[in-house]
Amino acid sequence: MLNGLRADNARSTVLVVSCVECRTAEAPVACRNRASLLQRICVINRNQSVQTTNQMSSGTDSMMSMKGLCAAPQTLAVMPAVTRVCCIGAGYVGGPTCAVIALKCPHIKVTIVDLNQSRIDAWNSPDYNLPIYEPGLEDVVRQARGRNLFFTTDIDGSIQEADLIFVSVNTPTKKSGVGAGFAADLNYVESATRRIAKVATSNKIVVEKSTVPCRTAESMRTILEANSRPNCRFDILSNPEFLAEGTAISDLLKPDRVLIGSLQTPEGAMASGALVEIYTNWVPKERILTVGLWSSELSKLAANAMLAQRISSVNALSAICEATGANIDEVAHAVGYDSRIGPKFLRASVGFGGSCFQKDILNLVYLSESLHLPEVAEYWKQVVVMNEYQKRRFSKTVVDTLFKTITGKRIAVLGFAFKADTGDTRESAAITLVRDFLLENAHVSIYDPQVEHTQIWTDLSEALPQVPLHNLQKQVDIASSALDCCKNAEGVVIATEWREFRDIDWEAVYRGMNKPAFVFDGRLLVDAQKLRSIGFKVTVIGRGERF
Repeated sequence: MLNGLRADNARSTVLVVSCVECRTAEAPVACRNRASLLQRICVINRNQSVQTTNQMSSGTDSMMSMKGLCAAPQTLAVMPAVTRVCCIGAGYVGGPTCAVIALKCPHIKVTIVDLNQSRIDAWNSPDYNLPIYEPGLEDVVRQARGRNLFFTTDIDGSIQEADLIFVSVNTPTKKSGVGAGFAADLNYVESATRRIAKVATSNKIVVEKSTVPCRTAESMRTILEANSRPNCRFDILSNPEFLAEGTAISDLLKPDRVLIGSLQTPEGAMASGALVEIYTNWVPKERILTVGLWSSELSKLAANAMLAQRISSVNALSAICEATGANIDEVAHAVGYDSRIGPKFLRASVGFGGSCFQKDILNLVYLSESLHLPEVAEYWKQVVVMNEYQKRRFSKTVVDTLFKTITGKRIAVLGFAFKADTGDTRESAAITLVRDFLLENAHVSIYDPQVEHTQIWTDLSEALPQVPLHNLQKQVDIASSALDCCKNAEGVVIATEWREFRDIDWEAVYRGMNKPAFVFDGRLLVDAQKLRSIGFKVTVIGRGERF
């Protein structure tokens, strides 16, 4: 019999009763009604049957009794509400995610930490010159920074005071060693995990936010348990992000779903409940999915792989369209009308980029090969193969159209980010295109409204490691506007779908170019007929037109 349970109406509390012998419990229920607190006490007997008692109480004291249940000793586990959150990693995921948490949870102190002092200085800059560009992010930071949102390099102090820690560090594809070119490099994840174990002096909930291979949480748990202090316990959760750069803030404010994975134990359920409690401050409960830890990790890889698969599928069809005279816009529109398929991610392009799609597919390939599933590995590998083919095919089209050579010719590349409304260049198709043009001895001019010049030079140096930077700078110009970029060019390549490229003064562009003037639209962005009326020779990806 349980008597004298006390409910704290001042703030949310999760209560779970579990059997010590069978170690099972029903998922916790977070009680948030301050006027009349609904307490749900779940008692599990040895044969796994669940009996539940609901009782409404007003005020702070609630007396309950339950008879005839488990004969084994029972323990009452109480998960206090999280009041302090730390995020390790102030990048594209950790920064926006935890800024929104701070905005929507003013009662929670959110501290974002990073080893990179210049990055933290940018987050703290008086003029809000943030280190990443994301529509709506500045407004969120303006509202929360200094109130309950803080950015610092004091990693140890932030870990010590936190109740819950997000690990949101980079997991790039390995460049050497076992799994090079496919497996994720988990060095940063391991370093963060070891730092938590070394510094923490109290119980912590540790949340995987980075995209990681399936069962990474198992490795994190092993490291934490092997290095933790006495009486210091860690619960591991998986909470993958499903953000699209350019719409990350709206994705966070109104997510399709929030996925939380935990171990299927009473402790795992309580930790999951604590994170659920944070998200329910603005996300409807029906959109918060709680699953097993390994299912959560694999779901992230699967989601990105299937989205990338759709892009590669429509890009493969775009090649057929060009060869047959069909129009990929019309084909995709017709296919997307099928309710079983839908219209999203059916827009042909020069190829997908970004930090996630290729990396996650290659992770899936490596995982499949490790599990001795070669046919599965080969299936997913073809998604990346098709993406590389699309980029290579487009750059060859530029060369072939410009009379089979671009040696000494000036090519203007509009856009360097992997997509519009972001400054992120990771795996950008533009990098591959510029590399191919440089290898053909062309002069290249680049303009992007958001990408920093230093980032462009870094990306090109990595793409052409055998070419010294000073030689690259003789062959490449970075322009301050689209008009300047196109001046004296033989061809204009649209590599990123920035809206301003649709609206620029194309007549002025034409006047400043060498003739004949060519436009290569790799993003289905411009009105090809209008440009032709000005005098341009226009090639649009996925359209089987001959000129």
